[in-house]
Amino acid sequence: MSFSDSFFAARFGISRRDLENYLSEALSRGGDYADLYFEYIATSSIGIDESIVKSATQGVTLGVGVRVIAGERTGYAYAGDLSPEKIKHAAQVAAMIAAGPAKVESVPLDEGPRRNLYPVLTSPNETSFAERVALVQRADQAARAADSRVFQVQASYADSLRQILIATSDGVISYDRQPMARMSVYVLARAADGVPQQGHSGGGGRYELEWFRTERTPEYFAKEAVRQAIVQLGAVDAPAGENVVVLGPGWPGVLLHEAVGHGLEADFNRKGVSAFSGRIGQLVASPLCTVIDDGTLGGSALGGRRGSINVDDEGNLTQRNVLIENGILQGYLQDKLSSRVTGAAATGSGRRESYEHIPMPRMTNTFMLAGESDPEEIIRSVPRGLYCASFAGGQVDITSGNFVFSASESYLIEDGKLTRPVKNATLIGNGPEALKYISMVGNDLKLDEGIGICGKEGQSVPVGVGIPTVRIDKMTVGGTA
Repeated sequence: MSFSDSFFAARFGISRRDLENYLSEALSRGGDYADLYFEYIATSSIGIDESIVKSATQGVTLGVGVRVIAGERTGYAYAGDLSPEKIKHAAQVAAMIAAGPAKVESVPLDEGPRRNLYPVLTSPNETSFAERVALVQRADQAARAADSRVFQVQASYADSLRQILIATSDGVISYDRQPMARMSVYVLARAADGVPQQGHSGGGGRYELEWFRTERTPEYFAKEAVRQAIVQLGAVDAPAGENVVVLGPGWPGVLLHEAVGHGLEADFNRKGVSAFSGRIGQLVASPLCTVIDDGTLGGSALGGRRGSINVDDEGNLTQRNVLIENGILQGYLQDKLSSRVTGAAATGSGRRESYEHIPMPRMTNTFMLAGESDPEEIIRSVPRGLYCASFAGGQVDITSGNFVFSASESYLIEDGKLTRPVKNATLIGNGPEALKYISMVGNDLKLDEGIGICGKEGQSVPVGVGIPTVRIDKMTVGGTA
């Protein structure tokens, strides 16, 4: 596809000459760099509760953001209208904010390199709405039929088709078509004592609707949510104090994302406020640890991983970035501003929630590479400890690296065996310190099912996480036992 056939050119008649004129307007008062970010996104969502479809929405939003960079100063303005007058006005406002003595001329635009990580022919929101409603109803029915102790089920489905166009004063045009779909199932189950417990499951990615029929069906998510809730009915109180902790594969990688990944984003390090600032080339983790952020993962013949994108929101190709290799810090995730200021190479990590937001360095799919240990051997090596299979959420202080995470599914390890399920367990620690105490890494790397949403400075973007089974020799567990 050439630019003339791309979405914004075909639908809104936007030409190269138009883009070049808008960029010239943005740089009219000075500046080192300017870019335009066009977005058109069609969304739909369905929610079912008490076996009734209680919400169903469809909508479209569109707009353009104009950015001008002058040194470390950024001027940004946006318009929810693609008329030439509104775009030109946004360019003028951004130009005034970042006005300065430095001035560059924009160069003639040419198309940047292209690829297709998610060859989705038919986006889910281009299918029959009734088909998507039926998927949610199947999830509700399967959860209610799975166990008589289930008394409440909520199931939801959401999809989007995002079209973007980016033009930069460096002379590059990039555009992409980004489908996304996700299903979630939440259940409550009650034991004889009447105390309810919850379970949750879900997943998705940049897939066609067929993925929910063949790869991960509504019944799969429903049964997994029910399983988690039923396990919690027999859970004992979590032990408190310092323990050996084993993280299971997959979604527990969210701890790596929060406690380590955010600290490796370049804006925090450029400002010197991260626990990892100024530590490139230093040993910051166990030599068993290699941490990757990779926005190029396909993951399925039907599409791509949730955190994968062909180009970032600044028009750069995403790539596989080695952040920590054999325990040694290799580098940070860079956006355009940070890479320009520090002279570091771009990493394809500039992301934004929408055209209303300034891009910043963000993660895509972040995971730890597999090691050589057998997962069962790791558990057998622990006389007494805690095994965490899933997390509900957590928070981290970027400056110190301190974190607190709540485990939604965990088990006691007693004499090298998984025994009783545990409730109300929290992990309390420090990201860089926790990495140093990793003594065994499993050969079972697993990525999450596709539910991750990352928040930063009020912006949310889809991400992926992953981790193999790992043993952490020392971590504080908060509990009630």
